[in-house]
Amino acid sequence: MKVNPYWVSGFVDGEGTFYVGINHNDSMKSGFQVLPEFRVVQHEKDIKVLYALKTYFGAGVVRVNHDTRQELRIRSLDHINRYVIPHFDKYPLLTQKKFDYFKFKEIIKLMNSGQHLTIEGIKHIITIASRMNRQNKESAPFILEALNSYHE
Repeated sequence: MKVNPYWVSGFVDGEGTFYVGINHNDSMKSGFQVLPEFRVVQHEKDIKVLYALKTYFGAGVVRVNHDTRQELRIRSLDHINRYVIPHFDKYPLLTQKKFDYFKFKEIIKLMNSGQHLTIEGIKHIITIASRMNRQNKESAPFILEALNSYHE
C-alpha cells in the first residue's frame, strides 16, 4: 500500500495522536522521564494502513494497542525530529488536532535543548502537555508536587 503525504495528514487528523507521557524513573536525575509519542491506532483488520504509515515515515513499530486494536508508535526523539515534525510542518493538519501538534512540537523543541533533563524544564513540559488531548491529566498534580519537593 502506497500513501501520499496529503492522505497521511488527513488520516492522522482523524486517527492519530500526539502524546507526551511523564513517567517516574529512578535512573533519571529528576526522578522522571519525558516520553514523546506519535501514535496511530487502527482495528487489526486495517493493520496494512499502519504498516504503510510505518514505511512512509521510515520509523516506528506496529504493535498491539488493546484487544483487537493495533498501533503504529514512534517514540524515538531522533525519528520524531527527522520524520514526524518535517512531515506535519510541510503537510499541516486541518482539524483541532493541529493545536496538539503545535504543543507537541514545542515540547520536542524543549527536549532538543535538554530542558526535559531539568526539574524546571519538566514542569514547563507538564504545563504544555496538560493542555493537549483530553486535558484531564490526573497524574500531573502528583508529578508537579514530587518535582517541587525535589531539590536539584
